Amino acid sequence: MSSTRTAIRYAKAILDIASSKGLATEVSQDMFLVSSTIKTNGELSTFIQNPTVKVEVKENALLEVFTETNSVTKSLFHLLFENKRFEILSEIATEYNKLFDEMNGVEVAKVTTAIPMDADLEAKVKAKIATFSNKKVTIENIVDASIIGGFILRIGDKQYNASVANRLQVLKRELSN
Repeated sequence: MSSTRTAIRYAKAILDIASSKGLATEVSQDMFLVSSTIKTNGELSTFIQNPTVKVEVKENALLEVFTETNSVTKSLFHLLFENKRFEILSEIATEYNKLFDEMNGVEVAKVTTAIPMDADLEAKVKAKIATFSNKKVTIENIVDASIIGGFILRIGDKQYNASVANRLQVLKRELSN
């Protein structure tokens, strides 16, 4: 079984538990913290992935790093300890938040820009999002200088490409015809 499918199963189970206890939002905040901490902290990521580190040590370290997390989140750490699956923790956290957003009718809009978005561009993107979706949308900004300027908006399977690089490609095709 792939690690993504396994992570989804864990995420669904944790979401069910958290929802039944009325703690889904708090656990979502924990999962965002866990995911972003592991992604931004190379030492922690390497430590969790290291097969030579004992699972007891990993569990204790995570409980120490994430002391403020909810009891449901801590129970996930213990479950991963029992099943020796700490290497998929970041994936579980990411999948949990996807499922949580889906459950609450929230979509993620991935906006690729050449430079970090400013308030003006964010307003333009939100206006364009309104034509794509009537759901609540959170914006995830991806910076890619190769698009030169403008933005590329992706929501689910829909894409709107307003990048300078795309306009140049279109112009190039028109001129070559």
